[in-house]
Amino acid sequence: MSLSEPLRARLRQSPGLGGAPLGNLFRPLSDRTAIALVRYAHAAGARYFDTAPHYGHGRSERRLGDALRDFARDDYLVSTKVGRLLDPRADAPADQHGYVDTLPFVQRYDYTAKGVRRSLADSLQRLGLARVDLVYVHDIDRATHDDAHPRRLADALDSGFPALATLKAEGTIGGYGLGVNDVEICRRVLRHADVDVILLAGRYTLADQSALPELLPECDRRGVALVLGGPFNSGILATGARPRDGSVPYFNYAPAPRAIVERVAAIERVCREFAVPLPAAALQFPLGHPAVTCVLPGARSAAEFDENLRRARYPIPARFWRALRDRHLIDARAPLPGEHHPPARQAPPR
Repeated sequence: MSLSEPLRARLRQSPGLGGAPLGNLFRPLSDRTAIALVRYAHAAGARYFDTAPHYGHGRSERRLGDALRDFARDDYLVSTKVGRLLDPRADAPADQHGYVDTLPFVQRYDYTAKGVRRSLADSLQRLGLARVDLVYVHDIDRATHDDAHPRRLADALDSGFPALATLKAEGTIGGYGLGVNDVEICRRVLRHADVDVILLAGRYTLADQSALPELLPECDRRGVALVLGGPFNSGILATGARPRDGSVPYFNYAPAPRAIVERVAAIERVCREFAVPLPAAALQFPLGHPAVTCVLPGARSAAEFDENLRRARYPIPARFWRALRDRHLIDARAPLPGEHHPPARQAPPR
């Protein structure tokens, strides 16, 4: 199974905007600021917007829907996620799971067909839409679920994914797949389910290429589109090894290990040598691989969105990428941006 070529082409051609900041990740945004950000991004050319019930317990979806309300539905792509249901509770904590000033709901995991259908219906209500373009099964990994992982993964494989296939056939969604930050769970699901797309956070970046040896070639062979979230690994590839404000550099939502700090510092030295901003290299590197369809950074303001757009378009010489490879700062097998890549032989439809 694979995305329709028009949908895949639209993902390739459009800047994207990740919706976690719209849900007040780490610090609050006002409704006015969040809605203005989405509309500004749209005016600047963004046509792909990702969100999830998890982001502010529905706040991101509500804000995104309000922001897009006056645009023609065929003028943008929206993805959301399933796997978490939101149950109303008057005494729900205001700050949950890294989000501040969340809406008064608590999360409950449900990857069954019934849960998937309810989650999507609730999301459509919050977004004010009749359909979405992509749906990701969210965080179906062992680190999230611990001892409950085998049961919840079985629910997804036996029930949730078949429900998404039906929703796609009905036209309610354009495609479906996984939204995770774990390479192994992607490979495991691909052994048992046909998916169209994977949103993978932070696992094919300048600092972490763990998806390269096996997952990316498999996606390329099977025609599974890969959207790369978290291109800055939650901080260090934007701030550098020594943030200007003196704070600790973060890598994958935790203080960066010494080995990562040293590697990023070495990459920064090459950046200075070639006058390439580190964040620009971070945004452009993943797109060197033919399996990567889109890179999806977040932004908290119009200025941040503009900066990411400039970084994505910054002219980077081919010799910069070769220098990173020659100095063993990126995997020698990584395709470099600008190199010609022959198309992979895709598996026949099943």
